[in-house]
Amino acid sequence: MDFETQLIARPEAPDVLARELRSKRYQVAPIAIGTNTDPYQPIEKTHGIMRECLEVLSAFNHPVAIVTKGSLIERDIDILGDMAGRGLAAVGISVTTLDAKLSRLMEPRAPAPQRRLQVIRKLSEAGIPVRIMASPMIPALTDPELEAILTGGRDAGARHASWIMLRLPQEVSPLVQDWLATHYPDRAERIMARLRDMHGGKEYDAGWHKRMRGEGPYAQMVAQRFDLAVKRLGLARSGVPLRCDLFRPPSEKGDQLSLF
Repeated sequence: MDFETQLIARPEAPDVLARELRSKRYQVAPIAIGTNTDPYQPIEKTHGIMRECLEVLSAFNHPVAIVTKGSLIERDIDILGDMAGRGLAAVGISVTTLDAKLSRLMEPRAPAPQRRLQVIRKLSEAGIPVRIMASPMIPALTDPELEAILTGGRDAGARHASWIMLRLPQEVSPLVQDWLATHYPDRAERIMARLRDMHGGKEYDAGWHKRMRGEGPYAQMVAQRFDLAVKRLGLARSGVPLRCDLFRPPSEKGDQLSLF
């Protein structure tokens, strides 16, 4: 609960971002937002820090890729749609399950599955490239839904797809195991056994190329199912390349204007 209730807002972030982008040492490359913490948590509705950051990125013609499961991103469709029209924006929406009951148990304060598909539809209709992210897949619990999740995302307008197996680094492992013992005691041990099988007997392996999907027969089977599904559905695994050639810091008051 600390992760959800003890939050730090940084209202100076947009100004810091603009200052960093103006640095002569800065080399433009797509910025990924939301890969660690969702930028559209409920407090964003009142703080508006993410929206101000997007306004800065748009003014600089800077590419951005966003990952979220929050419906608040719909508020910023006006900015993201305009940026997408310039090849500067793409969004990934994570969908763990299509089962509303399981979703409430697993992510009680996140939008329901059908609401997330609606977000995909609205973003797609605005011309914003969207990735359906079947993540994380939990063996013997949510991974049977892999194809259905990808199909739902495609039908809502997603163009690209990806998946990640459940990861249990550090303090996450005991939290998840307690949750499984509470809500799914009949299959908790089976789920943990499969996760250990995919990480060499450990609950988690942080090794590169291993941590996101694991190894072994079960991980390979899920990967093959994903490959077959995206091919059948016409989904791409790689997103559209975002443009870096348009980057240009906007002029400030007092700047010397160019003659050309």
